[in-house]
Amino acid sequence: MNTKVKLAGVTLKNPVMTASGTFGSGAEYAEFVDLNRLGAVVTKGVSSVPWEGNPTPRIAETYGGMLNAVGLQNPGIGLFVERDIPFLMKYDTKIIVNVCGKTTEDYCEVVRRLAGQPVDMLEINISCPNVKEGGIAFGQDPKAVEEITKEVKKYAKQPVIMKLSPNVTDITEMARAAEAGGADALSLINTITGMKIDIHRRAFALANKTGGLSGPAIHPVAVRMVYETAHAVNIPIIGMGGVSTAEDALELILAGATAVSVGTANFHNPTATVEIVEGILEYMEEYGVKDIAELVGGVDQ
Repeated sequence: MNTKVKLAGVTLKNPVMTASGTFGSGAEYAEFVDLNRLGAVVTKGVSSVPWEGNPTPRIAETYGGMLNAVGLQNPGIGLFVERDIPFLMKYDTKIIVNVCGKTTEDYCEVVRRLAGQPVDMLEINISCPNVKEGGIAFGQDPKAVEEITKEVKKYAKQPVIMKLSPNVTDITEMARAAEAGGADALSLINTITGMKIDIHRRAFALANKTGGLSGPAIHPVAVRMVYETAHAVNIPIIGMGGVSTAEDALELILAGATAVSVGTANFHNPTATVEIVEGILEYMEEYGVKDIAELVGGVDQ
């Protein structure tokens, strides 16, 4: 059985990868998960300078998931290149670096500094607030999506994945804009904006008031958006959003995703990614699927 998938010319041994922000850069999970068994490790967001993130509390459990307002805390590109890339190079897995920024120049600076590094792909997190546009996320304006994609592509030496926000009226509009800007692939969905109130303290559960909802609660939204996007663009899609089991992953693949990312599930089940790899193999065996490519978009076949 062939589980290899191809994303913009990059071949992964299987379609399972980690979701940015839930796996660090692999070191925290290496004692629980054999990183060699994953299609790719997607790193935590990396910015041009260190970010402290938001004030605490910045995590809250919710029914069927969790809210986070961590604020993309990270040590910056300098330490990332010095420490995290060499660690991941020890493993037989693809390296995808998630890039974040507050201005187009921020993104381009990180992409430029990664140009000569041994990483396989770049995932551009356009859910970040664009400080020059009053804080609206880059990914909520199709013109901004196309523009930032074009700019990043000028400096990128690796294939570029644009990570789309679901906090929009029409996900296909953003997907088409990213494709028009030259994106090599798309990943979706990022978290859905939510809020939780502590009724006993009569206060917000998060210092930031709102946070990103992730986990099983958002999975049906992810399936719908991946399906819509797969019918709107001609570039590959990485599906994510509430993937906890092989069944969840296979839903996204059947909806049109070439690969899938596992996020929140890692927090309560550190071996989730490997279990999903094994579950996909079991499914392929049970249904006589010789090549994983047969399943991509298979719901329409």
